[in-house]
Amino acid sequence: MLSFGGLRALDGVSFDIAPGQVTGLVGPNGAGKTTLFNVISGLHRAQSGTITYAGRRIERESPHRITRHGLVRTFQIARGFPALTVFEHLMVYGVRQPGESLVTAIVGSAAARRREEELAETALAVAGRLRLSHVIDNRVTDLSGGQKKLLEIGRALMAEPGMILFDEPAAGVNPTLAEEIGDELLALAADGMTILLIEHDMALIERLCRRVVVMARGRTLAEGSFDEVRENREVQDAYLGGRR
Repeated sequence: MLSFGGLRALDGVSFDIAPGQVTGLVGPNGAGKTTLFNVISGLHRAQSGTITYAGRRIERESPHRITRHGLVRTFQIARGFPALTVFEHLMVYGVRQPGESLVTAIVGSAAARRREEELAETALAVAGRLRLSHVIDNRVTDLSGGQKKLLEIGRALMAEPGMILFDEPAAGVNPTLAEEIGDELLALAADGMTILLIEHDMALIERLCRRVVVMARGRTLAEGSFDEVRENREVQDAYLGGRR
């Protein structure tokens, strides 16, 4: 449960995520979806409740420790670091960087140099996978909105996650790019990635998600296949405003 003043933003939401597939998280505006992502990723701390990832309770963990455990999230508005290039931006999010310690930063080490080379290869591979190679040396501020969305996915991949929380990765992009982003999410799931996806495009949810969780008023309203939740009367009423 999470309250902001007298408003209960999360009020009994509860569900499990199946590994190695895409699960959709949908609901009307104000349902609490992004707030839930903020709690799972450690940006907000709920007043009560538990969050378990890979057998570990993480509801009291800091965001960077949650990321180290392999649970990463993206943001709906992808901004990035304005002064960095695409390559530099990807490198920042690489994990296990021995050169980050004060001593190795000053004197350097063979291990740090090797790891930097490995991360550089990974960054180039991620850029290639997301069709960003042609803008690898461009600053983030020079990218189109769609390219920033792709870079946000790349940032998450550089953290070598086991699970990614995607917050509307296809919002605001053209239909062709939205389809390509959908294909990439399916490819990640096929590689064993666990994905929880917030998305308002129901056609994309239907194409990508084996299972869909519906939230309303901070609670879990329904779960099941896309067809099952689409036919659910409570879900229909929540979207159409028929029930209070």
